[in-house]
Amino acid sequence: MTYTLENELCRVQVQAHGAELSSFVRKDLDNLEYIWEADPAVWGRHAPVLFPLVGRLSQDTYQHQGQAYQLPQHGFARDQEFRLVRQTAAELVLELRANEATRAVFPFGFSLQISYRLAGSQLTIGWDVRNVGAAELLFSIGAHPAFRCPLLPGETFEDYEFVFDHPVSFERYLLDGGLLTGQTEPVVEQQTTLPLSYELFAQDALVLKHFDFTHITLRSRQSGRAVRVRFDGFPYLGLWTKGPGAPFVCIEPWHGIASSVGTPGELADKEGILALEPGQQFSTSYSITVE
Repeated sequence: MTYTLENELCRVQVQAHGAELSSFVRKDLDNLEYIWEADPAVWGRHAPVLFPLVGRLSQDTYQHQGQAYQLPQHGFARDQEFRLVRQTAAELVLELRANEATRAVFPFGFSLQISYRLAGSQLTIGWDVRNVGAAELLFSIGAHPAFRCPLLPGETFEDYEFVFDHPVSFERYLLDGGLLTGQTEPVVEQQTTLPLSYELFAQDALVLKHFDFTHITLRSRQSGRAVRVRFDGFPYLGLWTKGPGAPFVCIEPWHGIASSVGTPGELADKEGILALEPGQQFSTSYSITVE
């Protein structure tokens, strides 16, 4: 099932499968598509929602109350069917609730509602996680939208850059097999732009913590076409592409992060894990603006 939101400027499509954003078209710019097409020969997803994990667990395993459970990288929500809660011309709300399949690998009661609200050329994606069980709920949640790069014919991946609203400095937290190694490497020092290259991602994703900016703009130096992702209050950020020649790049705000190299541990002790008591709700949102 595909749901559509549309106004005079843009058209957005969202799949019931994974509540995944699959299209964001700027109609007044020759129907320019900003979301990656999910070619399975390269990377077969558009913008998966990462829940109840962000990143990978050591041995894809965690411990909880004396029992071992297995969860794949980024969890299971991206492969579940969401039900429609409501839809208007400008808003869509989809929900996933704990079920027999999820409880086998994640023994918690939860409701995950994902909302999409379109206003002009800005799409706001909201997450509401509620503990509907009788025990504490432990989880992480993150975004993984993939944007076409290049956007226009005649451009290359290297024609694009990340743009910040002020001079920034940050380092990346290095990964080995999708797990944090504890090592870091500087990326930029008091710069307002970061030029894209496939070499930048040769050691997997750029994983960021402790950054002091709230949005990133992916911009073409040739055409000026751009997409801006805003993520106020998010403690982690990933920047990623699949590898040399992949014509997309992901900007990923996260409430959660991969585990460190080592043996599987308690889910409650995992970095970035959020906890909700019965009846409590966690709400947050990020936005995508196409220019």
